[in-house]
Amino acid sequence: MIIGIVAVARNGAIGRDNKLPWHYSADLKFFKRTTMGNAVVMGSRTWQSIGRPLPERLNVVLSRTGDVKLPPEVRLIGSKEELVELANEIDSDVFVIGGASVFSSLRDVIEKWIVTYIPENIDDADTFLPDDLFDGFTPGDEFDLGDGLVVRVFERDQ
Repeated sequence: MIIGIVAVARNGAIGRDNKLPWHYSADLKFFKRTTMGNAVVMGSRTWQSIGRPLPERLNVVLSRTGDVKLPPEVRLIGSKEELVELANEIDSDVFVIGGASVFSSLRDVIEKWIVTYIPENIDDADTFLPDDLFDGFTPGDEFDLGDGLVVRVFERDQ
């Protein structure tokens, strides 16, 4: 299954200066626990911001130009079609982890969203989720991570 996973502030912010504009230990632990043993797909800017492969996950960078330097253990793909092929080939879930342009370009193949709501506005953010990203999805399970963090799962409408 192809799953989008994102944390978003009240004002729709997801980034500032190519980094997360907050630090919540509970959110980072949730992300790690949820994605561990699966594939994570990210754009080249997200890859650059992380700076290293996430351990115990298949790391995949989506780049249309392919002009990104990657270590040998990180897989490079160039299209949405390659992502769908990858998801069909591997025996795990594929988590799309960002950034905003990757979320937008893959919106029609993402089958489920896992969204952590951050209890603050980020006034100086420079990266935001597209407004209509969850159109065609129905909210399902919701749970509390503590520290005011709420996770909501959205399932694609049938």
